[in-house]
Amino acid sequence: MNRIALTFDRLKAENRKALIPYVTTGYPHADITPALMHGMVQAGADVIELGVPFSDPSADGSTIQQAGEQALRAGIGLPQVLANVHTFRQQDTTTPVVLMGYANPIERYDQLRRPNAFVEDAAAAGVDGVLVVDYPPEECEAFAAQLRQHGLDLIFLLAPTSTDARIQQIAAIASGYVYYVSIKGVTGSKTLDVAQVQQMLERIRQHVAIPVGVGFGIRDAQTAQSIAQTADAVVIGSKIIELLKDQPAEAAIAAAQEFLRGIRAAIDGDAP
Repeated sequence: MNRIALTFDRLKAENRKALIPYVTTGYPHADITPALMHGMVQAGADVIELGVPFSDPSADGSTIQQAGEQALRAGIGLPQVLANVHTFRQQDTTTPVVLMGYANPIERYDQLRRPNAFVEDAAAAGVDGVLVVDYPPEECEAFAAQLRQHGLDLIFLLAPTSTDARIQQIAAIASGYVYYVSIKGVTGSKTLDVAQVQQMLERIRQHVAIPVGVGFGIRDAQTAQSIAQTADAVVIGSKIIELLKDQPAEAAIAAAQEFLRGIRAAIDGDAP
């Protein structure tokens, strides 16, 4: 059982929901990421989704696109992402880390090194799961098998437009958790409909046995609290990236922590 399963099992036993913040590696400063990750854990994060900067993201709104572009200009690619995870693991051996990104950097990483290099190096660095936005389930069975062989989970997105057949297809190969995209569009683009999310989660759970996280549109404590009543995890990205923009390192970490503490209190039912 890897860190993701252990974390969700612990939270279930405590009758609590997971808080999963997303940050882009190397943003807003090339060397900030390990310290930012530690700060978010201290503020109540249960799992960290770490974005792999990519020049042509298809699912990210302008906020995360701009963060990725800045990180790329600072020299942050997949090798640097894995190095940041390795640095984080020197002090934190329990918090799950999920890499979120696109197929191109992974395939290029293997081309420049050896077959299966990414999976092997990600496992060695301390990665627990991978979410590849543009890997559909019917095209990545071999990749999923490689990840499982090294103890890593393959996490998939589900959308409001997902059919029952598609949900079943993803349920057959996904592990760790599935990520329900709560809006039709890119990250940070709209206000989500909580009632619609709750209805969709009921459909998803008819087919999916692993935990279900919800993201894309959660920007405040009230919405997070509403989503946590039904979902197993609350995922927040764009709002955190906005808080980090143009901040010096210490102020950026403090801003992320203050925001996440409010979200943590809300989903735990402790908010005023």
